[in-house]
Amino acid sequence: MPLSVSAAPPAETSITRMTQVVFPGTTNHHGTLFGGEVLSMMDSAAFIAATRHCRMKVVTRLMETTEFARPIPAGSIVELLAWVTAVGRTSMRVRVEVFTEDMYLPARSLACSGEFVLVALDAQGQPTLVPPLRER
Repeated sequence: MPLSVSAAPPAETSITRMTQVVFPGTTNHHGTLFGGEVLSMMDSAAFIAATRHCRMKVVTRLMETTEFARPIPAGSIVELLAWVTAVGRTSMRVRVEVFTEDMYLPARSLACSGEFVLVALDAQGQPTLVPPLRER
């Protein structure tokens, strides 16, 4: 059952971490992760973060300000971190950061980041109100 709009969950409720290994089947001819693959991972992380915030059906409305800062080589460990940063009437803005690290070294760096807007839907598939974002 969805939360009432008056029941604002704490901001940290939406924090989502996903970790994967980049295998050769997801890479391009340069041996780095396809941009479309990383966007798909980011969209999944944003979806989970938004769902955790509102506990309703959500759909991606907009992807914006995606920045590919560095390539992600095959064999890398990739960690995605996503969280809701702002809430509108029916929408949630989610920040997603993608970190990469060599499998055998502890160094980690930001490889990609972006902002997503997701909209909550009611049982009829129409936009519906989401709870506000409550800071600690």
